Formats: sequence, structure tokens, C-alpha cells
Amino acid sequence: MITIIDYGVGNINAFVNVYKRVDVPVKIARAKEDLTGAQKLILPGVGHFDHAMNQLNNSGMRETLDELVLEKKIPVIGICVGMQMMASCSDEGTSEGLKWIDAAVKKFDATRIYQVTRLPHMGWNDVRPVSETPLFRGLENDAIFYFLHSYYFECHRSEDVLAVTDYGGEFASAAHYENRYGIQFHPEKSHHYGETLLHNFAKL
Repeated sequence: MITIIDYGVGNINAFVNVYKRVDVPVKIARAKEDLTGAQKLILPGVGHFDHAMNQLNNSGMRETLDELVLEKKIPVIGICVGMQMMASCSDEGTSEGLKWIDAAVKKFDATRIYQVTRLPHMGWNDVRPVSETPLFRGLENDAIFYFLHSYYFECHRSEDVLAVTDYGGEFASAAHYENRYGIQFHPEKSHHYGETLLHNFAKL
């Protein structure tokens, strides 16, 4: 059972549709009571860091999520801004992050980017796993995913980096610490590559 955290930020239905296609049961959590019995969690996110953190903090689910993730070690994956929220802070705002992974969120240096449209980093790009992980099973070679972001996740421990992507230099497009995973790209918009990754997460 996958529990998708709906705190008003993120395309929940897109994830539900992916899991329906691969025949994995899904539940949507909009209140702390909905988190009872959660086996795996998805934290989606789009938009501004501070807004997303405020929405989650005001949802009534924050304390229960911390308990599930930090104490009960329930597997969780943060997606796009959901990944960035797992860090301690972000250049995009002043709110504290969840501090689930030892990292900070930084803004891309546009002077190092040579594409005509520098920011946001938008569209398809390669994702290269740098350590073995079941999350990328079947995606070790030639996997591409859809990105839309102007800030990137900077791990303070190199061993927490799962995969990298090049955009004016390499950045961590996937990270992992204990039961916590984060991916910067949008698997729900990445066709069969994203479907494979989300299915892999369900099987962890």
C-alpha cells in the first residue's frame, strides 16, 4: 500500500494513475488519521519552498510524519519540491525544512548554464545512478526523466547521493539516507521510466 501525502501541493492524481496501471493499491492522506498503518509514503511537491512547508506544517500531519519517518523508519520518497523539503533549508525561502536528509537546497548558478533558456531547468535530462539501489533497477542505462526546477539538492554527505544529472555541472538528482529517498525529477511525467521507478519504490 502506497500512501500519498496530500497537503495541497502536488499533482496527486497523476501518482494515483501510475499506481493503478501497475496494480499497486494507493491511499491518499489528507489528515493525520489517514496515515494510520502507512507502509510507504510519497511526499510530492511543486512551487515555492516556503509555501510547501507552510502547507505541510498547517496540514496537521507534520508531527505524525516525523514519527513515521524518523522513529518507525517507514520508507518515504520526496519528489521535486518534496525532495527539497527533506533538506534543512533552501535558498528559495526562510522556512526550516524537514531535516530528514543532511542537505541544503541551493539555486543554480545561471552563469554556468549555456542553454538559451537557463532557468528553470525544464524538460528531459539524463539521470545517472552513482550507487547501486533497487530504486533504479532496470534504469541503470539510458534513463531520462522530466525536470522542472531552479533549485537543486546539495547533500552534505557524498554517500547520500544516489544519482546525478548535468545542468551547468552535476547535481544530485536523487538522494537516499536510511529509509528516506528524494528525487528532483517528476516520475509521474516521465512515461515508462517514471512508472518503473515508482513501481520499484513500491517493492522496496
